Amino acid sequence: MLRVAVVGSGPSGCYTAQSLVQQDPDVLVDVLDRLPCPYGLVRYGVAPDHEKIKSLQGNLRAVLEDDRVRFLGGVLVGGPAGPDVARLRELYHAVVYCVGAATDRHLGIPGEGLPGSWSATEFVAWYSAHPDAADAGFLRDARSAVVIGVGNVAVDVTRMLARGAAELSPTDMPQDALTTLTASRVSEVLMVGRRGPSQARFTTKELRELGGLPGTDVGVDPAELAMDPAYTDPSGLPAPQRRNLEVLRGWAAREPGNAARRIGLRFFLRPVELLGDGGRVAAVRFERTAPDGRGGVTGTGRFETVEAQLVLRSVGYRGVPLAGLPFDPAGGTVPNERGRVLRDGVARPGEYVAGWIKRGPTGVIGTNRPCAKETVAALLADAPALLRRELPRDPAQALRAEGIEPVEWAGWQAIERAEAELGARLGRHVVKLADWRSLLAAARTAGS
Repeated sequence: MLRVAVVGSGPSGCYTAQSLVQQDPDVLVDVLDRLPCPYGLVRYGVAPDHEKIKSLQGNLRAVLEDDRVRFLGGVLVGGPAGPDVARLRELYHAVVYCVGAATDRHLGIPGEGLPGSWSATEFVAWYSAHPDAADAGFLRDARSAVVIGVGNVAVDVTRMLARGAAELSPTDMPQDALTTLTASRVSEVLMVGRRGPSQARFTTKELRELGGLPGTDVGVDPAELAMDPAYTDPSGLPAPQRRNLEVLRGWAAREPGNAARRIGLRFFLRPVELLGDGGRVAAVRFERTAPDGRGGVTGTGRFETVEAQLVLRSVGYRGVPLAGLPFDPAGGTVPNERGRVLRDGVARPGEYVAGWIKRGPTGVIGTNRPCAKETVAALLADAPALLRRELPRDPAQALRAEGIEPVEWAGWQAIERAEAELGARLGRHVVKLADWRSLLAAARTAGS
């Protein structure tokens, strides 16, 4: 019987497990995660007010509740208190790493390290209750914010900064984050891209949500839109980009309102320096860019300074090395051939990757499904050779013998119950537990 470990319980990990049990009637799959909670970025990356996307947890749950799939949370592969890559190979016939892209890209400009300058990843982790996150003073003394980037994550954090208590209270946002956000004095948020509106990465649905926020005006500079050649003649653009331009065109035609909060979208501005005052971010210095005729932009030598006490960069994710696995620092991925890990350029049956660590941080959640299927096809093709090796014993028992206590599915269900009870006490629906101590304490009540 083929035993497979899938490292990571986000969409790519769950789709890998699903594809395995669908294609092999005898396979047993352990889904390992360093957190005691499953679902990866669906739990800790999807905005709390996006209930439809968060409902994907139901699909992932069905995978993890399969009789031949076992969830083992709280297992840090490659960490000081967890199994390393070599040990996993001893415990399983095959291991599939679905560890995503765990960090963010930097701007690489002066002042980026000033207090008040954060990655959108850090901000999202905080309001999504990731147990490694904490309130680092994101909103301390902030009246205006600049979000650098024009993708969906940038739209998400912009929207969270402009949401009020009435819209955030029904979500599962942790109580401390809810209290801090609803007490925020941020009244202006600028979302800024270095290229033009036709090259922005946000989807139209996400973009339109900004225009429907209560008590918030949205503004766009018509002159910046007109700098984009595709704005005047969008006929050559794909349909999603054409729809984005139509939304922006409508906002640009609006008369300025007098709402309490304002969101502005700016284009053709490249950040060159974060300026400080009193040891914290006070402004962002931008260089005006212009289309270079080849799909990129070039600097114009003209500069503009924008006041901001909070700067969030949202310029992409990046994979990080896992001790014991090869790593391509240029692409932030594990070298692979159709999912098979390459060591010194040679495929090594028994080690596989899927998701962002395989292909880079591209695509949407659904992109992980065909990516996982390709990896599983390679793994099952290798299975006859992999099965020749006898395994020592049940991997979970072996981990416990080594002092590792995985949080199994019953522990996760206990966490869910604790979050529902917390929500009821606070007069809300479900409220996430936001720290390791609370999560592990709740998991230990399983069966009690």
